[in-house]
Amino acid sequence: MAGVGERTERPPVRARSGRRPIPPLIFLLVLALIALGVWWTVLRQDQAREAAKAAACSTAAAAAPSMNPTTINVRVLNATTQQGLAGEVAGALGQVGFVVDEVANDSSGREVTGVGEVRHGPRGADAARYVALYLPGATDYEDTRATAVVDLVVGPDYQGLASLEDVAGSLASGASAQSAC
Repeated sequence: MAGVGERTERPPVRARSGRRPIPPLIFLLVLALIALGVWWTVLRQDQAREAAKAAACSTAAAAAPSMNPTTINVRVLNATTQQGLAGEVAGALGQVGFVVDEVANDSSGREVTGVGEVRHGPRGADAARYVALYLPGATDYEDTRATAVVDLVVGPDYQGLASLEDVAGSLASGASAQSAC
C-alpha cells in the first residue's frame, strides 16, 4: 500500500476547465436552420405544383369542347345600327358548317356592348362555348330557354369572326389543359 503523499500509477484527475459546449450547439442550430430551409422550399414547390394543377383544371373545365359545327343550331342577331351585319356573320358561320336557323335584329331589349354576346339555355352550354370561339371577347349570357339553340348577338365593337386556325389553336390549348389536369 502506498502511503500518504506517495504517487500512484494513475494520473491525477484534472479539474474542469470551465469550457462550455457553445460551438457544438451553434453547429446544431445551423444544421436545424438548413433543414428548416430545405423543408420550406419543398413545401413551397409542392404548393406551386398544386396551384398550377388547379389552374389547369379550371382552364380545362372552362375550355370549349371540340364539336362538329353541323350539329349546332345558331340564330344570328344584330344589336348594332349597321344594316346587314347579321346576314354577313350568318353567311360566314354557314360556310364553316353551322346550321343558321334565323337572321334578324336583336329584339330582346338587352344592351349589348363589346363585340357581342352568346346567349343560350342550360342545354346549349357546350355549344355556346364552342360558338364563342368564333367571336372572341363575346360575353356569355345564360337564359331559361329549353332548347340547345345558341344566339350569337353581334355587338357594336364587332370586327370579324376568328379564323379557323385561331379556333383550332383555342381547342388545342383547351385539350392540353385537360391533359395537365
